[in-house]
Amino acid sequence: MQPYGLTPMQGLVLHALYEEEGLSAGELGKRLGLDSATLSGVLDRMAESGWILKNVKDDRRVLNIRLTDKALSFRYKITNDTEELNQEILSIFSMEERLLLIRMLRDLRR
Repeated sequence: MQPYGLTPMQGLVLHALYEEEGLSAGELGKRLGLDSATLSGVLDRMAESGWILKNVKDDRRVLNIRLTDKALSFRYKITNDTEELNQEILSIFSMEERLLLIRMLRDLRR
């Protein structure tokens, strides 16, 4: 994410929003396993640098996160770069080790 001026955490936020744009901040935090204080700082910095928009809906307690044109214009490049990096990292493992790693990561996510 460094070539785009993003931290790894900001990259995770972008990927979550690429999967489902318009998530509430609460839902985004749940998906990423982040508390509201941590997520708030990440979102503030992303909004300041032009990656996201924070929209308040009718219920002022709910903050919805939208991608900007800037974020959308980099979508293919960022997801492609991430996929290439993931493949490079996984290439050192055998198929059996990859499956074990995926299983362990899924268990951690629960």
